[in-house]
Amino acid sequence: MASKKSNHSLKRFNTLAEVMEASGFPPPKHPLIVLLNGVDKPLKGRAPNRSHVLNYYKIAFKPEAGGELMYGQTKFDFKEGGLFFVAPQQILSSIEEKDKEETVEQTILSPQVTLLIDPDFLLQYPLAQKIHQYHFFSYATNEALHLSTKEKETMLSLFRAIEDELESRIDDMSHNVIISQIELLLNYAQRFYNRQFLTRKQNYPSLTDSIDQLLEGYFNSDKGMNAGVPTVNYVADQLHMSASYLSDLLRNLTGQNTQQIIHDKMIYRAKNKLSTTALTISQIAFELGFEQPQSFSRLFKLKTNQSPQQYRAQFN
Repeated sequence: MASKKSNHSLKRFNTLAEVMEASGFPPPKHPLIVLLNGVDKPLKGRAPNRSHVLNYYKIAFKPEAGGELMYGQTKFDFKEGGLFFVAPQQILSSIEEKDKEETVEQTILSPQVTLLIDPDFLLQYPLAQKIHQYHFFSYATNEALHLSTKEKETMLSLFRAIEDELESRIDDMSHNVIISQIELLLNYAQRFYNRQFLTRKQNYPSLTDSIDQLLEGYFNSDKGMNAGVPTVNYVADQLHMSASYLSDLLRNLTGQNTQQIIHDKMIYRAKNKLSTTALTISQIAFELGFEQPQSFSRLFKLKTNQSPQQYRAQFN
């Protein structure tokens, strides 16, 4: 039992050179960025066969059907192919197939394009800060970007351009060019995610109703008084989505993110309590999960341009 646990212990790769060595590839030509193109040519290396922590950004594109892998506690289905993004300090795990020594992650390594970027590669460029605005780096892998045929061609051309720059022209302009190419790739990914939200609207016709029922149940069960104000993470967990994906999805569906919808629900409930009950402002605040009535009053005034007392006075 001890040896089995040891075989599945967590591995941390501190450099891209360590990743390449563990995967059976030659050392990277650039120590801070690697592109593995298993679409245009077969890859002879092997993906790490242990759960590991990423100390780098990972962008993986698999254009065709594949298998499954684990990202944190989430299983990602590659059957449709897709493009997914992983931020540094995340855990990536492989799923063992029965009666096979190889893992599914190893079997999907090719055909696949994998871009690995050390955060230090972005230093002294605006992208080092801007990259945090691309929320898809914090999406769960089952929220991957599924591309049309034309979109796949666009993304492949960008990967190939980066590969060409890395393989052919390491000079004083290479760094600037590759940074520009990465940013272009991320901007296209954002555009295609926005398209995915729009084209999959029909899959989420009752999402806002589900959130409304979820929050109604939260307050009716007195969770507010025990657990505090409902958080974005709580709502996302209940809906089996990542917090970032849910907020971006809602923003495209309704124009509001999850936090705004939670606040609107709280204000609606507060208005009902203020207009139909004799509960004090403090009691209403505590029911909603606020530790301090002043925090509730500030939010209420921010949303309604009235204090709770002023709002209640209209009904007396």
